[in-house]
Amino acid sequence: MAHHATDHTQPTGEIPRPVTGWIWKTFFVLVGVTALEFAVTFIMDPSTFRNSILIVLTIFKAFFIVAEFMHLKHETKGLIWSILVPMALLIWLMVALITEGSAIGEAIYNAFK
Repeated sequence: MAHHATDHTQPTGEIPRPVTGWIWKTFFVLVGVTALEFAVTFIMDPSTFRNSILIVLTIFKAFFIVAEFMHLKHETKGLIWSILVPMALLIWLMVALITEGSAIGEAIYNAFK
């Protein structure tokens, strides 16, 4: 039988340090935004303004997650804008629907009072 020589030597040099700084930065940004959401929820009275603030913070948090973990911030500008413009229109639609919905709800409540 043939004798097979295996070379188990490792190349010499330093092992690169893991890059975990961006993970901690992302963690602290998400913790900060979530803490702000909780503060707004428990400090402010229920209103359309509070709901609008919460929606904007939630959309910011979602965009930050998409930018960091789905690597959207490294894509071309055209792709980023093709995602951001419809998202901005969706936010505008949500704020408009919440505002109109609360106005219609108040009108119906006052009509049957």
